[in-house]
Amino acid sequence: MDKRRLTPASIFVAMVAAVLMLSACGGSADYAPKPRGFFRINFPDKAYQTYNSTGCPFTFDYPKYAAIEPDRNPKAKPCWLNMQYKQFNATLHLSYQPVTSKKEFNQLVEDAHKLSFKHTVKANWIDQGIIRYPERNIYGIYYTIDGNAASSAQFFLTDSTKHYLRGALYFNSEPRLDSIQPVLTFIKKDVDVMIKSFKWK
Repeated sequence: MDKRRLTPASIFVAMVAAVLMLSACGGSADYAPKPRGFFRINFPDKAYQTYNSTGCPFTFDYPKYAAIEPDRNPKAKPCWLNMQYKQFNATLHLSYQPVTSKKEFNQLVEDAHKLSFKHTVKANWIDQGIIRYPERNIYGIYYTIDGNAASSAQFFLTDSTKHYLRGALYFNSEPRLDSIQPVLTFIKKDVDVMIKSFKWK
């Protein structure tokens, strides 16, 4: 039988190899894929101001960290506004329409319903809430759209005879509810303030 003497160098190499093997096999390191993380969002303090344009027949409160701009679409009508949340890459589109007949009023209400429910392809569900403030002659419907739809909230306000205003919240990016949910919750509180403070002139 071939007997070889172990030298100090070969013993050292064997010990190093054993230590490396044990460290590779042992331990509690978790190499499973990590869920995607998102940047922490610093929300501004809630503070509001009143929108009161001499050319529009309504007023409402809106947040100081948002900017109201006229809608610059070539097809836009007077008192079509965009409430820009630039830090959140979101826009609340507001479109006002004077009502001239019962037929026109019914068509505007039907259009609001159709425009909200066209998101059913991407939405998990759509909920309708009644808006009713008879002391201010304000009525309407609030559509909550859950899921990865392009718009997460829509509504309309009317006095049922002369005035109609529709609102639609859009994020200017690919809709992913899991990432925009904190911002959506934050902005929806502003929409609630707007609706509760809304008045016809």
